[in-house]
Amino acid sequence: MGEVILVLGGMRSGKTRRAETLAADFAPVTYVATALADHDDPEMTARITRHRESRPKDWATKEVPRDLEAVLPALVAVPGAVVIDCVTLWLTNLILGLGGGPALDDTEALATVERTAKVARGEATVVWVANEVGSGVVPENALARRFADLQGLANQILAAASDAVYLCVAGLPLRLK
Repeated sequence: MGEVILVLGGMRSGKTRRAETLAADFAPVTYVATALADHDDPEMTARITRHRESRPKDWATKEVPRDLEAVLPALVAVPGAVVIDCVTLWLTNLILGLGGGPALDDTEALATVERTAKVARGEATVVWVANEVGSGVVPENALARRFADLQGLANQILAAASDAVYLCVAGLPLRLK
């Protein structure tokens, strides 16, 4: 039975690098990318390209902006590792209705996180990557405050369902659980 690991951190904190290092010990690795390329956002497209190019060539990549609950059971049914990068963009896609589905209200979004956390346990080691967004100032607009609240609650759900939790700061991982 594989472990479930949550790696948290702010932007450029080293969380993806930590997740990839953890997953590399459990090859073969499947990298599940939740980001959506937006041709009107060249900076985001460049980020996605950098992430793709930095991954080992023998890792499989699946782009899953929304339907992790449907995709994960097959991925975790076999030994290896699954990196899900990242929960933050997945949650954004859910609540804004991006990636081919309706916008979910807060209750529906958190229920989706809970269901997905349950199906993430199997033979493979699963490494969730999520932003820790609650350490800054309170956002000035309602959508940003809603998102920060939901991300914090989603992180709590995943942390409770995980065997290990890391917080990355300045490239340094601190094991919390």
